Amino acid sequence: MIRFSGEDLDKIRNAVRAAESRTRGEIVPMIVPASARYRDVGYRVGLAAGLLVLTTLITIDSEWMPWGWHAANAGWLLLAVVGAYALGQWAGTFPIVIRLFTPAERMAMKVRLRAEQAFYQHGLHKTRDRTGILILVSLLEQRVHVLADKGINERVPPGTWDRIVAGIIDGIRAGRPTDSLCDAIARCGDVLARFCPAGPGDNPDELSNELIREP
Repeated sequence: MIRFSGEDLDKIRNAVRAAESRTRGEIVPMIVPASARYRDVGYRVGLAAGLLVLTTLITIDSEWMPWGWHAANAGWLLLAVVGAYALGQWAGTFPIVIRLFTPAERMAMKVRLRAEQAFYQHGLHKTRDRTGILILVSLLEQRVHVLADKGINERVPPGTWDRIVAGIIDGIRAGRPTDSLCDAIARCGDVLARFCPAGPGDNPDELSNELIREP
């Protein structure tokens, strides 16, 4: 989990304020621990672990059952399989295991859906000129999604958001989450200033400048 100090939050808030000073658009940065629960991973890993233990114990039955099959041995076998399933299900709650057993396409879809939900949840669709931009960082999936309203998205060249996303991901991997997020906010501000610049006396601050964090 990325932790932001008070100084980090101030830097992000100031970056949003500076970027929005040149445009009628609104920029909302947001960070979430995960975009989905992926409970099925625990079930699949648990099932795989149980089947592996069952297959292994049956294959080497002569090693642990030298006197052949009887009720007590069957009970120990069942207990070992259930234990392996429980252990696998627990292991399936760890982010590294979830990423290993979840297709990249599915994680990308979950992050996109989470961004769309947050876009409406936090009122980005209500800006006057439909020029809100959400920057969503989803930690478990290690993905970033930039979602812009139609008032700006229809005007920008293809690939604009992809470059901003890549910059954030590279910065987080390099241990610079705050700086990379501030840089992305500034770049979004450049885009907004180019296509919907602020006019004299016409630059309402419609949304909060704070980083949205979900526990």
